Amino acid sequence: MVKVFDIVAARTGLRDHEAVAAGFDPRTVAAEADDHKAYYPGSRKLSMRYTGDAVSGRLLGLQLVGLLGSEVAKRIDIAATAIFHEMTVGEMSDLDLSYTPPLGSPWDAVQMGAQAGLASGRSTASSRALR
Repeated sequence: MVKVFDIVAARTGLRDHEAVAAGFDPRTVAAEADDHKAYYPGSRKLSMRYTGDAVSGRLLGLQLVGLLGSEVAKRIDIAATAIFHEMTVGEMSDLDLSYTPPLGSPWDAVQMGAQAGLASGRSTASSRALR
């Protein structure tokens, strides 16, 4: 994780080329989500890139960028835990995470990104990852 001025970037797991080298068939999708409910003041966008295995649907990596105060550290830790436990992207989406409007959404930003990946995987015949 790194902070540059008011931007925080973090990464856990594998990127595409590392997943290929490790013997996976990676699929990567990009997504954006608000760090908390948009109707609540101060909402900020988070940009995410998910990498999953097309064969198993397993989450392999996440890259996350957001503004200072958007809880990037908390969210990258969620993905690190999911990767450690070899969860699929769908299983990460099903986690029961904390919620209150000023700090999050009923579906956390990392879960909304995972759901976007699931939708993307369904829209292309060759992409079974992120299911």
